[in-house]
Amino acid sequence: MSLPLAGMTVMVTRPAAQVEDLARPLQELGAEVVTMPAIEIAQPLDRRPLDSALRNLGDYDWVVLTSVNGVDAVRRAMDEVGVPIEEMNERKLAVIGPATGAALTKAFRAPDLMPAEFVSEAIAQALGDVAGKRFLLARADIARRDLAQILALRGAEVDEVIAYRIVRPDATRLPATVPNYITLTSSAGVRGTRDALVGAGLEDWLNQAALVCIGPITAGTVRELGYEPTVVAKDYTIQGMVAALVEYARRTHV
Repeated sequence: MSLPLAGMTVMVTRPAAQVEDLARPLQELGAEVVTMPAIEIAQPLDRRPLDSALRNLGDYDWVVLTSVNGVDAVRRAMDEVGVPIEEMNERKLAVIGPATGAALTKAFRAPDLMPAEFVSEAIAQALGDVAGKRFLLARADIARRDLAQILALRGAEVDEVIAYRIVRPDATRLPATVPNYITLTSSAGVRGTRDALVGAGLEDWLNQAALVCIGPITAGTVRELGYEPTVVAKDYTIQGMVAALVEYARRTHV
């Protein structure tokens, strides 16, 4: 019995340091994986606001982390400025998505709040009454700011700090031919992929390949740029995206 993705080429656009988490399960399912990191993760240009917030963690009721990259950046910054892990563990911790929750558990402890729906708005809903509470949101430089705005409108005091930057790789290697699938795991990755393909004169690939999105926000960015997502995972995780891709492949490649 052949593997479900045998004969299929899948392009992975995640940062180079995170490619393996997606490439490995795809390869195990028979896919030929080509990598084109569309973005990379870098430190903030000015880390003083992040460092200051971490030195004063005791001032916050809640710390909210919305990505694995955010967890990694905060833990690294705490180690570098000498803030004990216990300072974070004594705060209430909220995350978006099981991957972020797993990263938080490994770096600090299990989250107090992880909504069933893996989007920012779900955290605001799950938190309930936040009036008078103080929140620290550590995010990417280009991340959506709607969560902070919602919390502030509900009476919370919110400090947003940039924990990491999204940057474009110095050089992007493209496969020789259009892949069957292009995987997209963030809005920044969508824009980076579009820019890389447009720059190489290969924008048509975004119409020729099946675009596989990790969730509705990423899919929304695809539509915003004028393309159509083919597959949108219902479980907004790497595992959920792989499962959705396999289900689609089984339906369409018979």
